[in-house]
Amino acid sequence: MFHIYCPYCEEYREEEEFHAKGQAHLARPADPEACSDEQWGDYLFFRDNPRGIHHELWVHAIGCRKFFNITRNTVTYDIYETYKIGESPRFTAEHPEGKPDEQVAAEKVAAEAEAVSRQEGVKA
Repeated sequence: MFHIYCPYCEEYREEEEFHAKGQAHLARPADPEACSDEQWGDYLFFRDNPRGIHHELWVHAIGCRKFFNITRNTVTYDIYETYKIGESPRFTAEHPEGKPDEQVAAEKVAAEAEAVSRQEGVKA
């Protein structure tokens, strides 16, 4: 048995509390009606299955019931990081040792600025 860190509960919990839900960071087609059957089928059914670093969507089913992402090595089963939905992974195939802290900070600031710009058009 191993323990998984939930980024929402902010604690390590036993693996039985979690369920893998598939590949993370899948972009839904902007206009599904305009997709061909082949394109729509690819989106629904086909996923990457790489050897090495892979990003997966998981849910803390018995705890907070929230979805989050895990960066995991499919060869060694090592979990490199867990992070909330909407955040960028630090470990990628291009950066197996992790992105530099400055790059992570810059991406976080850009994501926050985008979220603020989207909320400016929303009236309460």
